[in-house]
Amino acid sequence: MTKFSSFYLGSFLFLISVFSFFNIIYSNYFNIFFNIENYIYTLFLSLIVGGLLLIYNRKNTNKIALYEKIFTVLLGYIFFPLIISIPYYFGIQNISFLNAYFEAVSGFTSTGFTIFENIKQLDESLILWRSTSQWIGGIYFLFSILLLIDIFDKNLKQSFTEYLSFNYNEIFKQSFKIVIIYSSLTLIIFIFFKIIDLRTFDAFNLSLSIISSGGFLPVNSVDNLFESDLSKIILSFTMMLSFFSLFLVYNLIFFNKKKLKFLSEDFNLFIYLLAIISFSFVFLNSSNNFPTILVAISSSISNIGISFKDTPSNLIFIFFIMVVIGGSFFSTSSGIRFIKILSLLKFSLNNLLSHTKPNQIYSNKVTLINEKTEKSDINKYFFSIIIFILSLSMLTLFLTLSDIQFENSFKLSILTIMNTVNSSMFDLASFDFYNLSFLTKIYLIIFMIIGRVELLTILILFKKFLFKN
Repeated sequence: MTKFSSFYLGSFLFLISVFSFFNIIYSNYFNIFFNIENYIYTLFLSLIVGGLLLIYNRKNTNKIALYEKIFTVLLGYIFFPLIISIPYYFGIQNISFLNAYFEAVSGFTSTGFTIFENIKQLDESLILWRSTSQWIGGIYFLFSILLLIDIFDKNLKQSFTEYLSFNYNEIFKQSFKIVIIYSSLTLIIFIFFKIIDLRTFDAFNLSLSIISSGGFLPVNSVDNLFESDLSKIILSFTMMLSFFSLFLVYNLIFFNKKKLKFLSEDFNLFIYLLAIISFSFVFLNSSNNFPTILVAISSSISNIGISFKDTPSNLIFIFFIMVVIGGSFFSTSSGIRFIKILSLLKFSLNNLLSHTKPNQIYSNKVTLINEKTEKSDINKYFFSIIIFILSLSMLTLFLTLSDIQFENSFKLSILTIMNTVNSSMFDLASFDFYNLSFLTKIYLIIFMIIGRVELLTILILFKKFLFKN
């Protein structure tokens, strides 16, 4: 492990320790002493291990190897939930380590699957811990995109930065910007929730979950929190913040003509979102409950997944399609990514037109500006869809063999790979994760992580060790 890897992992352990200390203060202030010693264990363990990693004295290098980046990111998704699971395992009676780890992975990957049937049975410090685990996982995911962006897309790198290469110092500068913007958007969401008079505890937990595209809730259902149409519209707006690029607000504030290319993906996303909302308002609003449908749309496109109980059940297929498409390339949402699908559609149309009218030249443009998509990126987009189909088929097969009905296996596989919670709009709200078999939980844990790092990165890592030549 190089100095970069140890510094990267140690920094997030320090972040976990900060939230552990916050939970200690919270538990002490509100006299919730049942779990306070577990947060103390978590604090000292994360501080000790994180401190050892931060002072790891190995020669630094400005050039970070691709395999080291993949290994570092993947190791974080496996190791950090072990630390996060401590308060669950020692703070809840009769909970197995696997269940505690399942809950931790679900939170850290911002998926939202939970083994707890009744959230009200948990003390408030644990509810807060669940939400903070999603917040940490969301920012870790953004850093992971930054590290692995050359694998996913070299061209889209320019959509949020002018840097042409990423060395140690440049990653640090971009990471600092991400922390500031991510924290600021969390605060903005919290303020919006307080405007509609949400309880401070619920508003804070929801803001941590939504900015990370997470599905953990501080209550059993959001129906009692957002009863008015205005509150549902505000909820929809806040979820859209994790649908667009993290840098959208930043680029709008510091806008100039040179940075027009930074807004191109978000402009296409806005057109896509506007088309969906317009279509839904005209054709799907038969029961005059459009605010509820708007929440479901916003929740689907941002891969959050929360919804109201009265969401129309006949729109399940549409919601699943939006979940698979996903949001911005540099956001906490999952999905194949809208810009990839748009690029593949344009590439296909351009090739069809070039055959019908060979005398004309059609450029493969991703956006409305003068930027072309490289053929290598098109190949990556196509391969990512193949990878998704492969992952979906594998997990569906595993879940079906685990005695889960095929329909539920298929739907649950999509939600797992897209890191989206199982809510009523997918007809899986009552799915029981607690009583799943050992192997079934392992399958879900593996594919929740794959949903965040993508199977492609794991295959590249295996190639390094299995096919050295």
